[in-house]
Amino acid sequence: MAHYAYVVHSNPVPGREDEYNDWYSNRHLADVVAVPGFVSAQRFCLTDVASENRPLQKYMAIYTMDTDAPEKTLEHLTSLVETGAMFMSEAFSMEGMATHLYEAITPVVNAPAKGIRHDQG
Repeated sequence: MAHYAYVVHSNPVPGREDEYNDWYSNRHLADVVAVPGFVSAQRFCLTDVASENRPLQKYMAIYTMDTDAPEKTLEHLTSLVETGAMFMSEAFSMEGMATHLYEAITPVVNAPAKGIRHDQG
């Protein structure tokens, strides 16, 4: 089964950032990972806001997917949103939102455990 990252860049509606963050973190991530094919989700907030080449969106969510049909998985997600079966907060701004799908080309590389020396017996 192939491994993918679905990346969503977004902003809140002006003046509704707290509502947006509460909904996104406490409801939406769980709603998305309940969709078959999605296996995890995590949100990020832009910190280098003074960077010359920064994205227009302050927030990013990365969803990981394990599926052999990523387009069908995303079609299912879109259908849930468009039919209202998945609640979308009005604090989520559709203006300027960007999504990208990436296919993994390497396995995950993890750092070795810190503080453990393997050369001691």
